[in-house]
Amino acid sequence: MPPPDRPENPSPACKAERAKWLREEIHRHNRLYHKQDNPEIPDSEYDALYRELRRLEHTHPELVTPDSPTQSVGAGPSRAFDPVEHGAPMLSLENVFDAGEMEEFDRRLAGLIDDERERKYSAEPKLDGVALSLLYERGVLVRAATRGDGRTGEDVTHSALTIRSLPVRLAGRDIPRRVEVRGEVFMPLHAFEAYNKRAGEEGGKALVNPRNAAAGALRQKDPALAAQRSLDFFAHGVGRVDEVPAISRQSKLLRKMESWGLKVCPEVERVAGVSGCAGYYERIFKRREGFDYALDGVVYKLDRFDLRDQAGASSHAPRWAVARKFPAEERLTTVRAIEYQVGRTGAVTPVARLEPVFVGGATVSNATLHNYGELLRKDVRAGDTVVVRRAGDVIPEVVRSLPERRKGDPPIPPLLDQCPECGSEVALPEDEAVARCTAGLICPAQRRQALMHFASRGAMDIEGLGEVLVGQLVEKGLTRNPADLYALSLEQLNGLERMADKSSANLLAAIQRSKSTTLARFLFALGIRDVGRVTAAALARRFGNLHALRQASEEQLLEVEDVGEIVAGRVRAFFAGEKNAAAVEALLQAGLHWPENEAAPDPSAGPLHGKTLVLTGALEGMTRDEARERIVAAGGRVTASVSKKTDYLVAGANAGSKRAKAEQLGVEILDQSQLLALLKQ
Repeated sequence: MPPPDRPENPSPACKAERAKWLREEIHRHNRLYHKQDNPEIPDSEYDALYRELRRLEHTHPELVTPDSPTQSVGAGPSRAFDPVEHGAPMLSLENVFDAGEMEEFDRRLAGLIDDERERKYSAEPKLDGVALSLLYERGVLVRAATRGDGRTGEDVTHSALTIRSLPVRLAGRDIPRRVEVRGEVFMPLHAFEAYNKRAGEEGGKALVNPRNAAAGALRQKDPALAAQRSLDFFAHGVGRVDEVPAISRQSKLLRKMESWGLKVCPEVERVAGVSGCAGYYERIFKRREGFDYALDGVVYKLDRFDLRDQAGASSHAPRWAVARKFPAEERLTTVRAIEYQVGRTGAVTPVARLEPVFVGGATVSNATLHNYGELLRKDVRAGDTVVVRRAGDVIPEVVRSLPERRKGDPPIPPLLDQCPECGSEVALPEDEAVARCTAGLICPAQRRQALMHFASRGAMDIEGLGEVLVGQLVEKGLTRNPADLYALSLEQLNGLERMADKSSANLLAAIQRSKSTTLARFLFALGIRDVGRVTAAALARRFGNLHALRQASEEQLLEVEDVGEIVAGRVRAFFAGEKNAAAVEALLQAGLHWPENEAAPDPSAGPLHGKTLVLTGALEGMTRDEARERIVAAGGRVTASVSKKTDYLVAGANAGSKRAKAEQLGVEILDQSQLLALLKQ
């Protein structure tokens, strides 16, 4: 049903009609999300609908109905599963979206409790998973149930028993005779990625996202199918408890649950006041990409249970807790047009030009469609309403189109047969999904992208050589290849827009500094297809000098870690090509140089072979990148976050929460001198 019109000054009848539509629409989305595990819109759009209804009901209480979504939780249980009556309601949480709303929540809470001191909160990441209630009787798990509508859920014990981290019997002391443990079921990101990779190799269906994957696993009739998704569980509270242990705070409850053998999120902290909450939010937001689980915000709960009792709860949410959401990573917007852009390897990529939308902390007006096959699979056309995703610093992409909102029958965008930049032929190789311009560096777009890649931070690191300046150099014919950069003069640069003596001199100095580099950086800068920074570093370590690498056979290249048949073939073909050989020689003639080394031993014989390390804190006398390169050269692997699979945490000065997590998990902690001693072995 389409939404009713929204005039500037709506009458009471219009407001009532709008409220009715919002109630029905939110109920529909609740059913899709909670019962069918098939959400139609992003969480941000659902939040916007819910907040609009709540504002309407707040200003017009006569519009509140008993069945309003603001008066209930989630959706009722499915008839496919036995209903379970919760001993205590499983309430949802109210959301806040910025620091101002958090301050308002804190002030409102202050008026509900007697304690006038600064409030202490238990803060934890808000996992994007599925709420679960576990009933233990005399320490034995007897039932697992979903949230449902908050009062009645679904019995999913058969699936929950496949979660390895979930204890069937509680251990330790002071175990209540009967207790409902509340927590979140989630699919770890490494398991999600592995599942989809396996599905792609076997021709199976990929999972949409980790949250849907977890919900779908719990609703599997066959426990073996649920077990394939490798679910995990974090406990974060309790419902009804008989024979309550003497626990007065959330922080103590979490420690007690850990002693019973339940898994608790290691990122939980006790913070003071609004400033403490804000600091915790910033820390988790900055590190969100490093966790092995999806999260969409943080949760704050009053730490003291007696103050929670004073604050109370509404029919659907406690007044003593709130969730602060991260900036939406998915939003709805409209496609203005579909155009094509050409990359440095000639890849012709369809790009959706969008109505600007704020998503993932930035305003997005363009989003990639990856390749023509993806464009067809997602059925994206000009004028469509689409879901756009931007997570962290990832390039924005169109996740899916909503064809049910399409007006008319817009045409399917055609596959280009000519390059939009230079008019050359576009070819689509049989074994690839990406169409490519065949012109090479004759194509201005490929030339621009190749120069920008050459000058990028991970390559030659030429500060000041950005997209606009590169565009002018190509347009005026001053650079046909990277070696031309080293022949630029002050007069030539001064003739470009927004360039004067000082800025031109600074750029020339940066170009001169880049001549002294490393073989790994040089190889990455060449832009050999599929040779990223890690592969370039591995090639440089193994062969030691450019001459040895240029003479290497495919068999020798295949001996390098992370180099497979495709990459070996591309490296060999690159150095065998006459134009590429000429380009490399021109760079050497321009004065680029680096230390020549002997071939490095095989990393598999290194002292850290097969070991996983995490770096934290400031190291003395070496950068984080240098430490990473030395570890990889010794056969080790460096990851961003600490887990049970971590062998060593290398802790420099001012090590943060990673050290605490390593101590909790029993991971061995090394200081810098111990790391260096290992590397020397």
